[in-house]
Amino acid sequence: MCRTLSAFPSTCLERAKEFKTRLGIFLHKSEVGSESGTVSKFEWGSKHSKEKFVPEDVLGWKESFDHLLSSKSGIAAFRAFLKTEFSEENLEFWLACEEFKKIHSATKLASRAQRIFEEFICSEAPKEVNIDHETRELTQKNLQAVTATCFDEAQEKTRTLMEKDSYPRFLRSAAYRDLAEKACAASTSQPGCHAGECSHT
Repeated sequence: MCRTLSAFPSTCLERAKEFKTRLGIFLHKSEVGSESGTVSKFEWGSKHSKEKFVPEDVLGWKESFDHLLSSKSGIAAFRAFLKTEFSEENLEFWLACEEFKKIHSATKLASRAQRIFEEFICSEAPKEVNIDHETRELTQKNLQAVTATCFDEAQEKTRTLMEKDSYPRFLRSAAYRDLAEKACAASTSQPGCHAGECSHT
């Protein structure tokens, strides 16, 4: 399953992956047109979501990427944003790795590791993440003796990519700005939410 494209240089595969992502963003923007984020707006306290957005939580997402990833509603909102950019595979891989580390059974660990590799790391993976050739090869070698840390380097690479690339765009998105404004409005009667916190760059 993973060998068909192995003859191609890794740089070509990485560029193709990047092109696919950029094309997806372009097509999405074309569909949205001049609408100011209405298509990708997050529902405030959506009935489709198990949990409502807590104003303090929403405002905290911009403090750090770690804060966002530690919030269930933050992950849900970030995932919704990534779907509009056709790049949710990075977050899904990161979450899969977090769950993978919680497995205690050696047998389950090995089978889950293979599934994660085939779904996210393999060069023909349906949700292939954008990592360099060296990291991909190292991860494949790690599968020869599976441990809870065998995806650590690949997970860190995708996390860094999200933090430096997707996360800033998420904070600048019309969807997040709309959510933050509503969160600030909901917190106006409480101390700690000042006008400066509700401004956006």
